[in-house]
Amino acid sequence: QVQLVESGGGLVQAGGSLRLSCAVSGRTFSPYAMGWFRQAPGKEREFVAALASNDGETLYSDAVKGRFTVSEDNAKTTVYLQMNSLKPEDTAVYYCAGRPGVITAVRVRWDYWGQGTQVTVSS
Repeated sequence: QVQLVESGGGLVQAGGSLRLSCAVSGRTFSPYAMGWFRQAPGKEREFVAALASNDGETLYSDAVKGRFTVSEDNAKTTVYLQMNSLKPEDTAVYYCAGRPGVITAVRVRWDYWGQGTQVTVSS
């Protein structure tokens, strides 16, 4: 059973940085993709970033491109989301996600989800 556990959320001022972590256990499939989504109050969960295991390809939403970076440790047990130049509109619960195969921005195609971590950016 794949388990994803996020950490690293918190309160930060606009312009600041945070790094989210996602601890991965129980994953036996390969290739795989790991991703980050977010959900603000009253809004649908939206794609943020994803990383493909086979070739390191990354994909970002237009809203975060150039500010956020998704990466994975060498042991492939932790996925990170480095968030720089944060804006108040980045405030949301951030979710780690995983799936066999290639990356996709389509939420319903992701199979495994963490419990989420709150990120709040003050203006």
